[in-house]
Amino acid sequence: MLRVEIFLEASSAPHPYPSPVGRGVQSARGFTLIEILLALVLLALLMTAAYSGFSASNRAVRRGEESIDATNKVRVTQQLLRRQIGQALTLAFDQDTGTSAPVLIEGGRDELTYVSALPGYLGQGGAYVQRIELVPGERGGGKQLVFRHALLNGFDPADAERWVKQPVVLLEDIEDFTIDYRGLDAEGKLGEWDAEWEHRDRLPVLVRVAIEFHEDSKLRWPTLTIPLQLAGDAVVGGAALGPSALTSAPPPAAPKP
Repeated sequence: MLRVEIFLEASSAPHPYPSPVGRGVQSARGFTLIEILLALVLLALLMTAAYSGFSASNRAVRRGEESIDATNKVRVTQQLLRRQIGQALTLAFDQDTGTSAPVLIEGGRDELTYVSALPGYLGQGGAYVQRIELVPGERGGGKQLVFRHALLNGFDPADAERWVKQPVVLLEDIEDFTIDYRGLDAEGKLGEWDAEWEHRDRLPVLVRVAIEFHEDSKLRWPTLTIPLQLAGDAVVGGAALGPSALTSAPPPAAPKP
């Protein structure tokens, strides 16, 4: 009996060296629900900020690529028009029903038809009847500048299917498009610009193309003035009209004393 009491007293007395296992269990504590929710909120805010920055950078890159692509389209279109119109040929694609005169060109305010050679990536060689015109756009509001072509050999102006079925869309989002023409007057000097070219049996000396885009497109079209190499009346004062005489006739020679 005495031994049992001594053992119980000894076991209930505090041990001078506490167990490390018991101390670890007493000192450990977990996260509260509020702390977990706060951490999740902070993580969500960080992820939202990172995603917003990533999306903004992607949009900026996309806008930059679209702007570069649109600017390249303007440059390529100017090169195409300068080459094709400038190298227009004196070949007839139609005949005037009243005078039986050959029709080399039909020029209006927003359309132009002529004959010229095509680059290799568009045609198969030879002379082609080519047409540049403004048509309604597919996306509503804006208009499109399209390029049509058909082989001159066997071309029938009265045939509705004379053109290649799929025209080449050169530019979009166009607000206004004008073509002006300039020839020589009776004195052999450059005349005024005309919105319509009435002399269909001969080529004009100069063709000017002006385009205005919608404000949202942020595009600009430098006015394009094209000299025609084979213009039948492209002679001023007995000399061929070259690029240096695009705006005015050469001054008369000073009289010799």
